[in-house]
Amino acid sequence: MYVCGKNVLKETPVKKIHKVFLREYFKDNEVIEYLKSNKIHFEFVNIQRLNKMVKENHQGIVIDIDDYEYYKLDDILNENFVVCLDHLEDPHNLGAIIRTCECAGINAIIIPDNRSVRVNETVMKISAGAINNVKVVLVSNLNNAIKKLKDNLFFVYAADMDGKDYRTIDYAEKRALIIGAEGAGVSRIVRESSDEIVSIPMFGKINSLNASVSAAILIYGMI
Repeated sequence: MYVCGKNVLKETPVKKIHKVFLREYFKDNEVIEYLKSNKIHFEFVNIQRLNKMVKENHQGIVIDIDDYEYYKLDDILNENFVVCLDHLEDPHNLGAIIRTCECAGINAIIIPDNRSVRVNETVMKISAGAINNVKVVLVSNLNNAIKKLKDNLFFVYAADMDGKDYRTIDYAEKRALIIGAEGAGVSRIVRESSDEIVSIPMFGKINSLNASVSAAILIYGMI
């Protein structure tokens, strides 16, 4: 997998890096010294080659790393706070939510393997290295995963428009927060499997928030 950017380089474990490609005439001595001191193989190439490797703003740095290895559901059952994403499709939203979770001390995110964005170069870039500190679990069926969370004493909260004001709730010790897809929101079957619906009060004319913004508000409201 090709990822890019200075923050991603510094936050990626050295053992996962195969090679780094730098734009010719790259002049950031701090980066070059970091590569040398960690014995990371690097090569100077023209910008056209870098542009073909990744779509994001690469800052003159492209890193060849191992593909992301997803965790299993059993790996996160001892956590106290888990975020579930119900078929999010925008990698920018996933990357931002991963970054928020890491900043809030949440170590686990669950995503379904169908009709959902995977961890790709954009997610890695937007997460700014946070992906290396958060366990992303890939499941074949999100509803079955929610049922297993409940069997392991998680209380499940789904974010939707017609629920209780998130500021008024006394949250359970072990909790899972479900964030719905962009536009569609939480699916019916997932909503029905949840223990409680929570909402963010809206006072404007648009009455909708970006998925990653909603996630950030609710995450910090629940910790």
